[in-house]
Amino acid sequence: MFVITADQVASRRDADRAGALVEELADRHADDLVLPADQTAGDEIQLVTRSAPTALAIVLDATRSGRWSVGVGVGGIRMPLPDAARKATGSAFIAAREAVSAAKRADGRFALRAASATQAAADVEALVRLLVLLRERRTEHGWEVVELVRAGHRQKEAAAMLDVSAAAVSARLKAAMWRAEEDARPALERLLAELDADSERTAQE
Repeated sequence: MFVITADQVASRRDADRAGALVEELADRHADDLVLPADQTAGDEIQLVTRSAPTALAIVLDATRSGRWSVGVGVGGIRMPLPDAARKATGSAFIAAREAVSAAKRADGRFALRAASATQAAADVEALVRLLVLLRERRTEHGWEVVELVRAGHRQKEAAAMLDVSAAAVSARLKAAMWRAEEDARPALERLLAELDADSERTAQE
């Protein structure tokens, strides 16, 4: 199981953004959450999912703005499930707490911890962090074309919608390293799923 905890950066000097992020992530990922997105304490939010692709997508969504430290915990959750993430317990929640604390000091403000397979967790953490840092370098123009192409538009369609040339769209996609991200995501999803499976097996031994 994956527990994602996000803590707002410099919250004392900024508006409370937790409610807006909870709503955004719930809109995008509600169908794949074990428990609803929850504001657990002050400026902190928490989400729980069984899905490795969803866990990665939530990390990438939450880290995009640079306003959140994001930690992922991989492990078990005590059953039966309560009705809210803030009431749940288990090794995944302990790992997520350690991860978000580490994320506050890490490049990309991301960290991952697992209840078992410490080296495997460190390997996955390093690779996900590289993707987060790659996305940090993306410009607003790059995000515009990436979002259109990811939504299913062809490059010519994106060019017409942005009123630029097809060559400009191609150049922006290349500068945004969109293809590198698209190639990396399935591999990272598999590694996260394997880490989760290892944690499950360890818990049953």
